[in-house]
Amino acid sequence: MGNLSSISSNLLFAAFILYLIATFFYAATIRDKKKSDSRRIGNIAISITILGLMTQIGYFITRWIASQHAPVSNLFEFTTFFGMMLVFAFVIMYFIYRLNILGLFAMPVALLIIAFASMFPTDISPLVPSLQSYWLYIHVTTAATGQAILSVSFAAGLIFLISQVDQSRKSKQTFWLEFVMFMICATLGFIIVSSTFSAIGYKETFNAPVEGQMTEINYEIPAIAGPSQSEQVTKAGMTPWFEAPSWMRGKDAAKKLNTVLWSICAGLIIYGLARLILRKRVAAAIQPLLKKVNPELVDEVSYRAVAIGFPVFTLGALIFAMIWAQQAWDRFWGWDPKEVWALITFFFYAAYLHLRLSRGWQGTKSAWLAVGGFAIIMFNLIAVNLIIAGLHSYA
Repeated sequence: MGNLSSISSNLLFAAFILYLIATFFYAATIRDKKKSDSRRIGNIAISITILGLMTQIGYFITRWIASQHAPVSNLFEFTTFFGMMLVFAFVIMYFIYRLNILGLFAMPVALLIIAFASMFPTDISPLVPSLQSYWLYIHVTTAATGQAILSVSFAAGLIFLISQVDQSRKSKQTFWLEFVMFMICATLGFIIVSSTFSAIGYKETFNAPVEGQMTEINYEIPAIAGPSQSEQVTKAGMTPWFEAPSWMRGKDAAKKLNTVLWSICAGLIIYGLARLILRKRVAAAIQPLLKKVNPELVDEVSYRAVAIGFPVFTLGALIFAMIWAQQAWDRFWGWDPKEVWALITFFFYAAYLHLRLSRGWQGTKSAWLAVGGFAIIMFNLIAVNLIIAGLHSYA
């Protein structure tokens, strides 16, 4: 099984590289002046994307064989599956609308999600008893697929906003659009920081009181915020700039705060360098490249992704989840954080469809809702899984 696990990892890395190459080809389509050449480059891009998708499916199958269960049981497996389904959803939408520019925005989102997955332990381990059910395959895969389709709506909505928001003057819309750009930079910063320190094997150890007992807490990145009332064991490591607040005394609470601080700092550096090089707002620099975008078509893509993704998400994240919860915990609903945020996501996209269909919220308003919905999905993936303890904290 060890060789199969190695093959699986290599296939995932190969898929990541193919997605990256495809992204550059999608970028080339917006600079090409001849429609025939643009179509040819777009065909190359989608072919590489499909090849990457088939490679990642190969990763999924080989890891399933190696682990003897569907590889969606921890955050590494779930997030890589999420990225794979996002690419699959994009491919389906591409063949419906033939929109190359969608690939330039959807593929980087998938790349960031897969790169984010690599931050978690990749070891294959047996299923914990609570996950030994066929509902694991049904509930988790359907919920992830729904979220992936909804994420395509975000990519289309972002294209619409960058191309249509007036960048000639500062406004609330330009501010929030830049905030979205910064959050993308912060996510990239988190991946770069975590990957760098993981590659060099960095480690710091602290002893700190947790629930009345001295507990060893290990940091994998330098401690900006150390545990409250802690003693640093590894003297060679960086001395914390300050201690986490006293109420953050959970074993991993200070570590999570430290990770957030590193992500913000790295994001500020990346965003600041981008502003320095571009000498204007990031969205304003991208806008001229999107001058050929058909806003009505992009708006239609964003809406269609929600119209398809919403019922899939509802089926997987709510209906199937409640059936499994009844079998596992003898109740359909228990206000677990993950359940609550799945319900919030459901209500948000239900409101999106209501406002779109009955109130005529199209164009800019609809695009902002698509961006907001993706923010909720990311909060559910990152914050709820990593920070808020609950029955779903199984990573």
